Amino acid sequence: MNTEKTATPSWTFLTNHAHVLLCLAQNPSERIRDIAVEVGITERAVQRIIVELEADGYLERIRDGRRNVYKVFSRKPLRHDIEKHRQVHDLIKLIKK
Repeated sequence: MNTEKTATPSWTFLTNHAHVLLCLAQNPSERIRDIAVEVGITERAVQRIIVELEADGYLERIRDGRRNVYKVFSRKPLRHDIEKHRQVHDLIKLIKK
């Protein structure tokens, strides 16, 4: 997680859904609280995004004791007509830290 304080941009090239998915691809057991801080949105917004990603088959939530671990299905196609010829793993590879 980046602890540097920087000004939040008024817009970004990727959606919050992409940001949450990228966080979970990088760290499958990252806490919702930490994702919210990293993405710059509320915990409730992260929870909603995770539910939507799960509902559409991009994530699976796996309980590990008291924690959740997320499996990202990286072979799923991206959703928009412009990028649907690419898969999630292409985005992850492009952005990977």
